[in-house]
Amino acid sequence: MRVALFVSCVNDALYPRTGRAVVRLLERLGHEVVFEPEQTCCGQTHWTTGYHREAEGLAVRFAELFSRYETVVTPSASCAATVRTVHPRLTGGAPPPVHELTEFLVDVLGVTDVGACFPHRVAYHPTCHSLRVSRLGDRPLRLLRAVRGLELADLPEAEECCGFGGAFALKNADTSVAMAADKVRHVRGTGADVVCAVDDSCLAHIGGMLSRLRSGVRAVHLAQILAATGAEGEER
Repeated sequence: MRVALFVSCVNDALYPRTGRAVVRLLERLGHEVVFEPEQTCCGQTHWTTGYHREAEGLAVRFAELFSRYETVVTPSASCAATVRTVHPRLTGGAPPPVHELTEFLVDVLGVTDVGACFPHRVAYHPTCHSLRVSRLGDRPLRLLRAVRGLELADLPEAEECCGFGGAFALKNADTSVAMAADKVRHVRGTGADVVCAVDDSCLAHIGGMLSRLRSGVRAVHLAQILAATGAEGEER
């Protein structure tokens, strides 16, 4: 299958390893991955902060670039949700067929065991968009349970928000930090050495606090875990 990668602006600018992991994973499964070099932001931040005219321009641009592809995959549940639910309101038309990575693997390809090896204790944080808009359900967990060597920790209060929320973390900093502190406390309580999610933006928030506390817990995107095949769970 020929798959177009929508990497998302956060990953493109700050977490390029996530995009590379998606490419390695899908190519390992036998698919061709195409990267559209002119892709830009989906407009999520613009929309949620009231810049709807700017968001409209980005939505139109997104449709122009990705409508030529039969399948589009993104390692961002929040961006997938934006394209599906916001873009039709902005453009008046159906958006290109965008799949979040885990639903593409489970629903489209029909696989849960992707041949990954990641010998670590891992806690999975279901982000708000993945739960309530993209509605990924247990797809990420099914993929994690099939990873060789991975011990999946039970995260208390897993469905509680981490406090990021894009501009929310800036406009309501005290509340955001308190929410992150609760999430980090639960993560550390699992004894996990890795916390993963399907949105790097939320992982930046959680991982930043974990780092400042010198907890030793790493924040890793789910795509990097699924792409790992080495004996020590490292990227190869």
